[in-house]
Order: sequence, then structure tokens, then C-alpha cells
Amino acid sequence: MPSYSSKYIYANPDVTKRDYTRAVEQYKHLTPSFGRFTFNDGRTKELLKLEGTVPIKYKGSSYNIPICIWLMDTHPNVPPICFVVPTPDMRIKISHHVDHSGRIYLPYLHDWNPAVSDILGLIHVMVCVFGECPPVFSKLRTDPVQTPYPTRMPSYMPMPGTSVVSPYPPMVPQMGQVNPVTPYPTPAYPPMNTTPYPMYPLAQPTPASQSGNSGTITEEHIKASLLSAVQDKLKLKLNEEYAQCKAEYDILKQTSEELNNGKSKLTDLLDKLSKEKVDIERNITILKDREAELQKAITELDEQGDIDVDEAVTTTAPLYKQILNAYAEEAALEDTIYYMGEGLRRGVIDLDVFLKQVRSLSRKQFMLRALMQKCRQKAGLIG
Repeated sequence: MPSYSSKYIYANPDVTKRDYTRAVEQYKHLTPSFGRFTFNDGRTKELLKLEGTVPIKYKGSSYNIPICIWLMDTHPNVPPICFVVPTPDMRIKISHHVDHSGRIYLPYLHDWNPAVSDILGLIHVMVCVFGECPPVFSKLRTDPVQTPYPTRMPSYMPMPGTSVVSPYPPMVPQMGQVNPVTPYPTPAYPPMNTTPYPMYPLAQPTPASQSGNSGTITEEHIKASLLSAVQDKLKLKLNEEYAQCKAEYDILKQTSEELNNGKSKLTDLLDKLSKEKVDIERNITILKDREAELQKAITELDEQGDIDVDEAVTTTAPLYKQILNAYAEEAALEDTIYYMGEGLRRGVIDLDVFLKQVRSLSRKQFMLRALMQKCRQKAGLIG
């Protein structure tokens, strides 16, 4: 979220950040920033806005539509306020979705639901609706007196002297003043069609006996014009409903994919935990068996009483017994030489006696080690 001071506090900062981040990641030309928003009653508030362009397809060509989306401080509980922000070489095309100030009205905003509606879905609906009816058109520089709006006023435009009434009741107060917006580098926009409905050729004069009057426009022409207007309105309404349903479907599909991925991860984790549980239970069983064996051995040793050390170790062959006896005698000689050194150090024996005894014991120790080496070779215990 853009850096801001403590006075720019949103009621749901985490949800707001996640919402506008998803929109900015998909629409790279939208930039989040803070600006001062002025309401109709004169109140001003620092709010987060997404400002930039969104791409549309109109009659096979690509165009960038400059928009500005203001997020209320209670977002997403309250729908955002959206505007078309034309550059100096553009003019606003007043329609069922855009008024003279650039304010955008869509069924998606009117039916805003905090649980499922978000900024990304709103922009998807804008792209679909503006692809059918662009909200701006380029000024023709070669004709400065060109009429900027249709010469024939459609049924949803106000008559002179009356105020513009939104086709959808706004959820929040309309904006009274918006900061100037830096123009966006955009390609030329499609010129506005000055005829909102198809024109029909004028009827040729007919005799009064055939048509009943001498006028040039017959009832068939009026009926055809009305049918065409109704068809256009129905087509526009169906496109709006389709765009809204498609945006909601995309959101639900993405949510479903995320939930399925989470389910897969949880399933793998549960399988891993189940395997670890089985291994732990098996190890516990083995440890309990070993503990029972040790307890049984301890009980048997307690029942046997004192053990004769000399009888504790027995050999299975005479050769092994010879090795055992030689090893025990050699260990005893090793201890004897050690204690004789201690006696010499303390002055208990003389040096001459020490050297004589050590030489005799060392010779015997050498013979015992040679005997053990030969016995091990005979027993096959070397290597």
C-alpha cells in the first residue's frame, strides 16, 4: 500500500491492499496514490485512488480509456466512486453509464456486495461496457465548431434546463470537486457517432388514397425506429448483465482454483502426518517391547543374587580360553608397571629395583602379546 501518515486510516487496510494490488497487477497502467477528495457538502478527505488507463476493444481497434477510481475509507463495505478523466484532446460522451462530469454508473456499482465484489471485477465490467460504448471521443482539430454531442438527443439525456439524474441511485455522495489529472499518452479515440440510433430513409410521397395522409413519415417508419431503439437498449442491458456475470464468474473461478490448491496441499499434509503417526506408533511399540525385555533381564539378575566374576565369562573352546587368560595376565602386568612407577615417584622403591622389575615384567608382557597375536591368527580373528 502507498506510504501514508496515520491520518489516512482505512477501516479494512488488509482487504483494501489486497483488493487494489490484484487490480494493479493485471492492469499495469493503473497507479495507486493518495489525493484529496471533496464531497458535495464541502467535506474533504484524503483517499486512495487508482489512476491511469484501461485498454478496450472498439470496432477491432485498441484504445486506452483514462479513469480514476476513488476507494472510500470504509472499503469494501461501500462501493468506490469512479470517473472518466478525459485529456485535453478528448471530450466526454454522455451515455447511460457516464454523465457530463465523467461520473461512471454501472449495475456492478449499484449492486455492490462486499463479499464478492472487488476492484478487479469492477474494471472487467468497465472494459466490457466501454467496449460497446466508449465514454470519450476525440476532438476533430480541423473543425473547431463541430458539435461535440449528438444532434438528436437520446431518450435518457436530460432536456435543457433540467438536472442530470443517474439511472442508478448512487451508494455514496457524488463528488463535488476532483483534483486536476495529468493527461495520459493515449492514441486517438473513435469519433462520436452523432446518430444514437439508425436513420431510416424518408418515405416517398404516396397518394392520399393509399396512405390516408400526405406526410413523408409513416407509422411503419415510426414503429421501425421504436423497435430499433428498444433492441439497442435490450442489447446494451444484456451486455451489461453478461459482463457483470462474467466478472463474478471469473472471481468465483479464481477462488475455486485457490481453494482446490489449498485442498491439495492440506491433503498432502494430512497424508504425511498419517505416515508419521504410523511410524511413531510402530517405534513406540518397539520401545515398549525392549523395555519389557530389559525389565525381565533386571528381574532375573535380581533373583540370581551375587555373580562370581571369574565364572561370569566362559569360553567355548580352549584356544579362546588361552586368549582370554593371556589378555587378563597382560592387563595385570600393565597395572603392575603403573603402580611400580607410582612407588618410584613417591620414593617407596629404589631406581635399581624399579628398572630390574620393569625389565622383567616388560619381557613377560611382550611374550604374552606375541602369544595373543598367534592365537588370534589361529582362531581367524585377525582382519
